[in-house]
Order: sequence, then structure tokens, then C-alpha cells
Amino acid sequence: MHEVVIPAAGVALPGSVLAPVEPLGIVVFAHGSGSSRSSPRNARVADALNQAGLATLLFDLLTDDEARDRANVFDIPLLAERLAAATSWVEAHPDLRVLPIGYFGASTGGAAALWAAAEHGRVGAVVSRGGRPDLAAPRLADVRAPTLLIVGGRDEVVLELNRDALESLTCEAQLAVVEGATHLFEEPGALEEVSRLACGWFAQHLA
Repeated sequence: MHEVVIPAAGVALPGSVLAPVEPLGIVVFAHGSGSSRSSPRNARVADALNQAGLATLLFDLLTDDEARDRANVFDIPLLAERLAAATSWVEAHPDLRVLPIGYFGASTGGAAALWAAAEHGRVGAVVSRGGRPDLAAPRLADVRAPTLLIVGGRDEVVLELNRDALESLTCEAQLAVVEGATHLFEEPGALEEVSRLACGWFAQHLA
């Protein structure tokens, strides 16, 4: 694992990259509200992706000072700009720039991933875990990257929001429901199912 710094509009965002030998692509993570690059759930998904032959970049979307302002946590255009900055960093990296790029977003990070994917043609696939695609509603029709929406079966409000978003997406898109899972996928086997679905989606569309 390599610790890195992502420059983004006057701020420096810490992150970490893990790349297996000859990776098939790289997945950039967008964490959810109240979380950071150290999210244990994202770390578990990233580990599964690494084992499947994909590199991963986990980074903080906000500085510590910015994160204290709750308005920033739900500023999806701002979060999407930070994700785009991380994408530009990957594209400039001598060892990573040739790799296909995917986004994995959780909660509000799912909205940021969709918003950024709508603006960045290099993105080859998007996976949203318990995402809030409703917060990216103005840009959903512009997303071209194949998109997988993963939602817990017991996360009823978010599940309905994702069903509505699926109808707004014009790209290849699927909704996968993890039965018995709540918003944080804390139930036994739930996060493993998320990892399995994400690995399959990225392997199909990035490899």
C-alpha cells in the first residue's frame, strides 16, 4: 500500500493506493457522509477487489475542517469535483494512467460517483452501495458508464430511491438487492455479497 496526496482546488487530500501485480483496472472509492478513507466497510470491499486483480484508491473527499461543516458532506457537486480530481491524479500517474477506471461510491459517495461519471468520459463502470442517487438526479441521464446499484432489502427508503433512479439512468444499469441487509450491510454475509457483486461488475466492464 502506498500513501498518496491528491491535489484538488487548493487542498491536499490524503489517500492510499493498493495495486496488485498487473492490475486489470483501478477503482476509485467515494466514501459516504460521516466517513473517510478509513471506512472499514470500504476497506473490506477494496480488499476483495485487490484479490480479484484490481487496484484501488481510497481517499478523503474533504479536509478535516471541511468535514466539520455538514453542508459540505451533502454538497454533491463539490464531492464530485474531488472525485474528478482523484481521477485526474490517476490519469497523470505513470504506473496507473493506462488502467481502466471505475468508481465505487457509498451513501452520499454513490451520488458523487454518479455525478462525476456523468462528467468524465474515462470512467468505465460505477458501483453504488446503499447510495443516494436521488442527490445526483440532475445528472443521472448523462451517466454513460455501466452502473450497478446495490441496496439492502431492509433499507426500504433508500431502496425506493434507487428504484426511481434506475428509471432515470439511460446507460446500462442494474439494481441488485441484498435480501435481509440494512443500510450499512452489517448483517452476516451482507458485505461479502456486496464485494462479490462489485468484483463481478468491475471485472466485466473494466477488464
